[in-house]
Amino acid sequence: MRILFVLLLLSLSGSAQVSSRLEINKLTDDLYVYKTYGFFSGNAFPSNSMYLVTDEGVVLFDTPWDKGQFGPLLDSIKKRHNKEVVMCIATHFHDDRTAGFEYYEGKGIKTYSSKLTYDLCKKKNITPAQHFFVNDTTFTIGEKTFETFYPGKGHSPDNIVIWIKDEKVLYCGCFVKSTENSDLGNLSDANVNAWDDSIKKVMNKYPKPLYVIPGHFGWSKGNRDLKHTLKLVKEYKKE
Repeated sequence: MRILFVLLLLSLSGSAQVSSRLEINKLTDDLYVYKTYGFFSGNAFPSNSMYLVTDEGVVLFDTPWDKGQFGPLLDSIKKRHNKEVVMCIATHFHDDRTAGFEYYEGKGIKTYSSKLTYDLCKKKNITPAQHFFVNDTTFTIGEKTFETFYPGKGHSPDNIVIWIKDEKVLYCGCFVKSTENSDLGNLSDANVNAWDDSIKKVMNKYPKPLYVIPGHFGWSKGNRDLKHTLKLVKEYKKE
């Protein structure tokens, strides 16, 4: 029994270490992908989010999934760029995108989401953003501009993508699956019947991205992840 208890402690310790990692990768001159970990089906699962460095501060695209990284992310950004985070925008209502809203609002950081996401957060008793937008919206922070686009239902009823034009980067969150994914993952709030049409709208609107960043696992140059997601959706619909 003592051996089993020690093994259990070692297992839990290893899991805690995996889930508490924060990884920051430079994507372009002013865009960084940061990765945190949460647990899904009992396993540590990586989650991609992103931030944009501007003259007026840093903008987060989605929050860390791991609550233990809410503060360390701010500290890492401050140390690396000597700038404060001034804004956070979520791409849909799931907790791997919105978990940090309450924490960041407490730090004086403005939080945003679409009205669809805001309403779903309220319905699900999740802390909503302070501010919401009804239509596709262009934001200008300092010298940087980015736009939101709602293509329709897919991974969730409210999923949006974010286009950073100057960087030619399309941040898609969980709306897009990495080429490392062999299936569509969590479908609890998905509309698979609409997903392929929504993917096609994104591909038509942003035909030549330099990078497409999915919500989990690795990313690719060009629109390979969009094409891969479309393939997965079509395969799922044939089953």
